[in-house]
Amino acid sequence: MKYNIKWDLESIFPGGSSSPQLKEKLALIRNQLDELSLLTTKWDTEKDGPAFKELADILLVQEKLTKGLSQVFTFVEAVQSADVLDKQAGALLGQVIELSSAFSTLQIILTKKMVAMPDNNWNELVKLPAFKEIEFSLNETRRHGKELLSETEEALINALSIDGFQGWSDHYDSLVATIEIPFEDGEGHIHQLSVGQAYNKMNTDPDAKVREQLFKKWEETWGGMAPLFSDTLNHLAGFRLADYKAHGVKDFLKRPLEYNRMNQETLDTMWKAVSDNKKPFVDYLNRKAQLLGKDKLSWQDTEAPVIIGNASAKVYPYDDGADFIVKNFRKFSGKMADFAQYAFDHSWIEAEDRGGKRPGGYCSELPESKESRIFMTYAESPSEVSTLAHELGHAFHSHVMTDLPTLNQQYAMNVAETASTFAEMIIADATVKEATSKEEKITLLDTKIQNALAMFLNIHARFLFETRFYNERQNGILTEDRLGELMEEAQKEAYQDSLSEYHPHFWASKLHFFIADVPFYNFPYTFGYLFSLGIYARSLEEGAGFEDKYIALLRDTASMSTEDLAKKHLNADLTKPDFWEAGIAIMKNDVDTFMSLTEEYVK
Repeated sequence: MKYNIKWDLESIFPGGSSSPQLKEKLALIRNQLDELSLLTTKWDTEKDGPAFKELADILLVQEKLTKGLSQVFTFVEAVQSADVLDKQAGALLGQVIELSSAFSTLQIILTKKMVAMPDNNWNELVKLPAFKEIEFSLNETRRHGKELLSETEEALINALSIDGFQGWSDHYDSLVATIEIPFEDGEGHIHQLSVGQAYNKMNTDPDAKVREQLFKKWEETWGGMAPLFSDTLNHLAGFRLADYKAHGVKDFLKRPLEYNRMNQETLDTMWKAVSDNKKPFVDYLNRKAQLLGKDKLSWQDTEAPVIIGNASAKVYPYDDGADFIVKNFRKFSGKMADFAQYAFDHSWIEAEDRGGKRPGGYCSELPESKESRIFMTYAESPSEVSTLAHELGHAFHSHVMTDLPTLNQQYAMNVAETASTFAEMIIADATVKEATSKEEKITLLDTKIQNALAMFLNIHARFLFETRFYNERQNGILTEDRLGELMEEAQKEAYQDSLSEYHPHFWASKLHFFIADVPFYNFPYTFGYLFSLGIYARSLEEGAGFEDKYIALLRDTASMSTEDLAKKHLNADLTKPDFWEAGIAIMKNDVDTFMSLTEEYVK
């Protein structure tokens, strides 16, 4: 092979979970925490003015710790993701979480002192040359800090969260690591598939019987463990709600919106635009059902390939997929292409299809190395090429911000999904354009539309479920049966009852519901998708000259609100439906093309 299909972790900390260098790094972080504790505790806001040199020193140590903790977390998570049975990695992850909790407690002490400063003194501080560049982040920290409890109470909550909040999230990962899905091949042989392998095959195998067999086993497997997953989700959410209540937060969407630096009006406008424009996508599902010889699609059929006549499913071996990404990135941005080429050449990507890996995919930053690592299970389909491009988009986003202060690199998930989806859009478009026949174009267009389907229907179902779950969880524990009812109701509403069978245990199988540090890990995907469509349309209009404007937008993603970002770089008002509908219209055009191309095959 031209490129290594397994990632290089040795250049970060040699020796995996037994790395002596990792052990030394953890010891250094503990020493830096002691240093930060001393500096923060003795910091006197009155004596430090007017130059606030001590605060500058504190922020310098804080930056080192932020980078160091991120570096070790990415490494340990990578080791554990690639081998879910590596018990040492699990223990190390616990250490990193404890260190992160201690760091959070020290940040609270610092924030409380910032909050206590008179407003006029604070306003003078953030205008000083040492702090002007990070003014937005400092103001945001101080504003949120006004909701903090006492230092003792916040320290206790942080300590309890390790075995409570975070503990339940880790428990979910441990449970999933034990799961294997049995699959019987055409010759009667039974294969035990990891969750990631089973998921890929269940959704993308051209054989309807294979998909049906796997979906049945998939539902049975998650259903069999539903009591454990129900306990996990209930307690994780219960801890979160108790934390909100202690801080006087009554609306469980308040924190997710603050985290994403967006307001409720923007979220409501986006979802209304999606809900008002679902008919073309429901029509697409009905047409796809006809093409697959069904009255209605079942859940596992929605991502199945549409293969017309003698056309066959397009296959992209890893090397070919990598080269395809680089070639098509270059049509938009030489910098993106060079970056992707470097990532492939230096083995940043774990893509091997094997057992023992965790499900899903992600990109994680290594700020000290100024690199990233990408995790996925690559299955050689066009959609997998798009997924790989998606993760490279995340990595490129981090790359263009490496020279900024750490506080100005901490962008939220909604804008993070913008860069990734933009990269994915470039590749999805390219695959369709390279089709050599009408039949192949139908297949590739179907793959592209699946992404829109996920953003407008699947993600909407997740949002509806999670909203209703948290509403009911405020009044007590929900049974696994009730969770299944809420999930299926949300799916039927989001998909406008267009499927013959749904996935009631989706709440158990989707790890996003169990992530401790990011609540409502759903609507930012749809936001990022539609936001990126607006950017993509602008890039097509402006051509090569748009590259620098795009990078300038990415560099601002952690330095202002989402609404201000859109206004500054796109002159768009996110509280108005026009912006969202313009993005949706792009995908509706793809659906119209698909419907036109396939009409003759359903007569």
